[in-house]
Amino acid sequence: MVSRANRSHLIHFATANLRKPGQPVPANLGPDPLRMARDLVRRGLDASALDVYRVGQNVAWQRWTEIAFGLTTDPQELHELLTLPFRSASEFIDATLAGLAAQMQLEYDELTRDVHAEHRRIVELILDGAPISRQSAEAKLGYPLDRSHTAAIIWYDDPDDNQNHLDHTARAFGRALGCPQPLIAVASAATRWVWVSDAATLDTDRIHQVLDHAPHARIAVGTTARGIDGFRRSHRDALATQRMLARLRSQQRLAFFADIHMIAVLTENPDSAADFITSTLGDLESASPQLLTTVLTYINEQCNASRAAHVLHTHRNTLLRRLETAQRLLPRPLDHTIIQVAVAISALQWRGSQTSDPVETPVEGITSPPPESLGRRRSRLAQLER
Repeated sequence: MVSRANRSHLIHFATANLRKPGQPVPANLGPDPLRMARDLVRRGLDASALDVYRVGQNVAWQRWTEIAFGLTTDPQELHELLTLPFRSASEFIDATLAGLAAQMQLEYDELTRDVHAEHRRIVELILDGAPISRQSAEAKLGYPLDRSHTAAIIWYDDPDDNQNHLDHTARAFGRALGCPQPLIAVASAATRWVWVSDAATLDTDRIHQVLDHAPHARIAVGTTARGIDGFRRSHRDALATQRMLARLRSQQRLAFFADIHMIAVLTENPDSAADFITSTLGDLESASPQLLTTVLTYINEQCNASRAAHVLHTHRNTLLRRLETAQRLLPRPLDHTIIQVAVAISALQWRGSQTSDPVETPVEGITSPPPESLGRRRSRLAQLER
């Protein structure tokens, strides 16, 4: 293939000079060079492999120099024999390599689209429970299905963000979980479905580091489960997590299904969820994040004020004053509604910040309150919290 391409270039260059001596030689993008470019891409090589042409150029130029010096020793004639051909050959090779590099990129894009389309087709068959052989699916995906799987959905809210960055983030997520070659399926221009096999641990810090390098990306992570059924289940969990974030207009960039399972179920009906939060928390719903965190930490620490104060790095008396404020805001005594209050605050913390006008999300309709009434409530609550 290389020999045919080189021969094609030599013939093209010589013929062009015979027909139009001294004129620029157009790039040679004939069948043999293009076939070579296509073959290089199929072999997994990039445009740097085209440097082999430079080697051929150097060999040809050395031979031409020997011929020139064998024909004459006159400096003026040597100047004409060497300067013009050198410039012409260099420009010809530069133009040809630029054309071949562009063709290789087209071939690579086409190959990538084909691979992504095939991966998406196989993945959808698996998710739909179609009768597909595990061995066949593994061979086509290049991914083992008989192991444990941790699925994730990685997406940008803005579909115009760079898709290459999204693919890089998906691969970085796999590495963060100890899997250098995760399975990545292109769900849409701004969304990737990802599976990691035999994840070492769900290291939250490492995943946050991935997000630090991808400021526009968001990640929803499913549970870890084994086999093809686990492949499906983990993806369903990741999808439920993503939908909950969208439903609540949450600004959280990382969420695990294990952490939000109860909240996801509770908020499947946004109107009912909003009613539950309001009826359970009363005026506490509009309290400061600090006060809400204090109450939730107190409950999580089994209503032990000393332990809660230690977790929050605050004085016990300060914590008790905050709890007294919270109790005045709650419609019913905290001691009688501990579970309901914990669930309501957890759901509230996942919900996105309220906006000035009622807003509907693409997934479900969630309406925020008018700004005037909310502002008056927060002003009154701020006085109480002091």
